Amino acid sequence: MSAHQYDHGHTAAGWVGTGIASVGAAVAGVGVCFVSGVLIAGGLGIGVVALLVTWALHLAGWGKGPGIRPREEWGWRVRDSGARAGHDECLGCRLAGRRRTAADSGRTAEVAVGVPVRGDVSLGGEPEAAAVGADSGR
Repeated sequence: MSAHQYDHGHTAAGWVGTGIASVGAAVAGVGVCFVSGVLIAGGLGIGVVALLVTWALHLAGWGKGPGIRPREEWGWRVRDSGARAGHDECLGCRLAGRRRTAADSGRTAEVAVGVPVRGDVSLGGEPEAAAVGADSGR
């Protein structure tokens, strides 16, 4: 269970990918400062590795698809239960051959007019539509 009131999307795949990409950006930045094509290429290569590692972790269930996850999956140490079947509208899952449509998932609800949201749409026992409507006056 997460201490956050909202799903911020923090996942192990996101943290690891961001860490590796930061190292790649630092190496490329040092390459620019020293006018070294080798370091620039190395930094870009590390960026590609970050992309591939993040994608692999996402497919292994340590990432998240687009949309809101069920509340019990909000913590970043929790694996995604829907990763094996693929996520709705997820480019990474489509590239891996895991195609699933919104009709297959059964986890879509209407929160506001014309805004589909996937996942558990309750917040503290009250419907999400009531919570969204309460915030719209701000």
